[in-house]
Amino acid sequence: MSTPTGPASGLPVRMPRPRQSGRHRRPEPVVAPEGAAALVLAVPGTPSPASRSVAEEVISIARSELPGLNAVIGYLEGDDEEFPALASVLAQQATERVAAYEQATAAGRAVPAPEGPSAVVVPLLAGPDSALIRRIRQAVMESGTQVELTDVLGPHPLLAEALHVRLSEAGLARADRARLFTVATAADGIVLATVGGDEAVKAAGITGMLLAARLAVPVMAAALDVEGSVSSIADQLKNAGSVQLALAPYLVGPEVDTGLLDAAAKEAGCATAEPLGAYPAIGKLVLSLYASALGISPAVPQGVPAH
Repeated sequence: MSTPTGPASGLPVRMPRPRQSGRHRRPEPVVAPEGAAALVLAVPGTPSPASRSVAEEVISIARSELPGLNAVIGYLEGDDEEFPALASVLAQQATERVAAYEQATAAGRAVPAPEGPSAVVVPLLAGPDSALIRRIRQAVMESGTQVELTDVLGPHPLLAEALHVRLSEAGLARADRARLFTVATAADGIVLATVGGDEAVKAAGITGMLLAARLAVPVMAAALDVEGSVSSIADQLKNAGSVQLALAPYLVGPEVDTGLLDAAAKEAGCATAEPLGAYPAIGKLVLSLYASALGISPAVPQGVPAH
């Protein structure tokens, strides 16, 4: 029991901390605006429990960064309740937005009428893939709704960090320059594997330069969907002096069949790390693209300019 001036029993009482003032005051947490457009994660590839698990974890990360976020998943190749197609998800979000407004006004609440896009579509792609982006645009058109489509996630320094982590988890790179300095299986040349042809290889090369700076070993990008690309890059690295190669998938995961990765690694004669998956940076980059499209400002990952 305590009095207004302190604890009656002599026991300590945790008093509320005074709010900081001045330039070093902690910023107030940002929450999603009421009635804001939904974040719709566009998931490529053949739907599966594995791809759904990755997508749900990415969404969970985004929600943790922006409380109140309405985030859902649409599949490019979905066609049922378990894996809903992107076009149907977009149409549903538009309908639900209008219904929520009508319900609020009927209850006497003063809420602004819905305006602008009903959804912001973020492709779950590390790099550009023109064929997949065309399919996403087609799904948007089929939905008949007003939608904002963002760019893909990369290139970005956080993706280089994620690649580094996946390589270190596979024992193919040291975790950092201070710890695990000697790793017996560490690669001395990295093949950065992407999909999307020459455009994707060029974009992956930018992240590859950042990864090379982190690892202090050469990194070269190759396209999994271009025959001979991976083996050709592997030969270039070997001719330049690399002996122990590793394949680093510059992929979230759902956009490529795992058999294609395994075949490429076997062709190049090297070990492989896991795809990026639901690494925390993926969720943060998804949210950053969404927030930029709407002009709101949640916590922005380092290296991402605030808009």
